[in-house]
Amino acid sequence: MTDNRKWPRIRCCLARALAGFVSAGGFGIVAAQDAAFPARAVQFVVAYTPGTGADILARAFGPKLTERWKVSVVTENRPGATGTIATEFVAKAPPDGHTLLFVATSFGTTPALRPNLPFDPVKSFAPVSLIATSGLGVVVHPQLPAKSMREFIQLAKRRPGELHYSSPGNGGPQHLAMELLKLETGINIVHVPYKGFAGAITDVVAGHVQAMVSALQSAHAQVSSGRLRMLAVMSGERSTAFPGVPTMKEAGLPSLEIYTWYGTFAPAGTPAAVVVRINGDIGALLRQPDMQELLSRQGMVPAGGPPERLGDLVKKELPRWKRVVEAAKIKAD
Repeated sequence: MTDNRKWPRIRCCLARALAGFVSAGGFGIVAAQDAAFPARAVQFVVAYTPGTGADILARAFGPKLTERWKVSVVTENRPGATGTIATEFVAKAPPDGHTLLFVATSFGTTPALRPNLPFDPVKSFAPVSLIATSGLGVVVHPQLPAKSMREFIQLAKRRPGELHYSSPGNGGPQHLAMELLKLETGINIVHVPYKGFAGAITDVVAGHVQAMVSALQSAHAQVSSGRLRMLAVMSGERSTAFPGVPTMKEAGLPSLEIYTWYGTFAPAGTPAAVVVRINGDIGALLRQPDMQELLSRQGMVPAGGPPERLGDLVKKELPRWKRVVEAAKIKAD
């Protein structure tokens, strides 16, 4: 016969166990099961043309996540308007995790250049994962009498308006990074925009312009051969590709930590459990050796981390680039 006096103690133990289950993340497991993700094919919407960094990442993750999720993962390119077309499409998609945006640095710079966007970069999206970053560096023609960042700044101050720098295009990350350098140091060097990276770096090598900000991997061959000199990297730590080149912080400019980045977002309102599920699966893939090798070949560094890492980055980027665009009076092409 059952002793009824034991039931209050049993109920108390069950209550404590349930409380521990919820606090340990059990509720998230239940919520994820209720969300039934994925219930159908997942669409990766890339904001740029095929072959770009975000596109390479989406197409690398697609087959691996297809294996994990047991549903098709399809990559679709929707380029145009500096990523705005794809971004608006995802912002208006059902918030269930089945439509994800793969985007890069322009997600944080475009709002400064195009203030009347049909979406809010913070309120319209749920950050999912910061996937990778890529370093930037300041390069100059080797005959320029400046062998350090400090010497370059001093030279520019002695010759205001006489030095020129190139960029792959007006309003791009390289242009904005150099304008931030100008703003922080008070130097006056003239911007010469090109239609693409090739022309911009070719004219620095030829000496037609004196400097530029470049992705590290894009300038590697020219720096290694001595056709360009790299004065500083703009990342928080020295690059393994250029271990002898100091950071901006080492050059006395800690506010100039800048890098290009790649991340994925879901529409606002996507269940938190779904975001956590996708974030965890992307993070697991980023730890795989073959994925790390792929990123290394593209000059990228795996990032990962919780969704908040990407969200915090965007919140930091938006006011920074708005300040630069307003100060330099930059207009979108």
